[in-house]
Amino acid sequence: MYGWIWRHLPGNTWVKALISLVLVLAVVFVLFQYVFPWAEPLLPFNDVTVDEGMAAR
Repeated sequence: MYGWIWRHLPGNTWVKALISLVLVLAVVFVLFQYVFPWAEPLLPFNDVTVDEGMAAR
């Protein structure tokens, strides 16, 4: 997949590297702004299975 993207980007190696960096930053931005906030209520981060009746020794 990455090879296909690299071959289809315009320009020389430096331009391709810059465009690739911009694409990676765009994906990270979309993940943090839209995907992770949407998925956070669906993930079991707040499901704690610690029994309150058991004291630490």
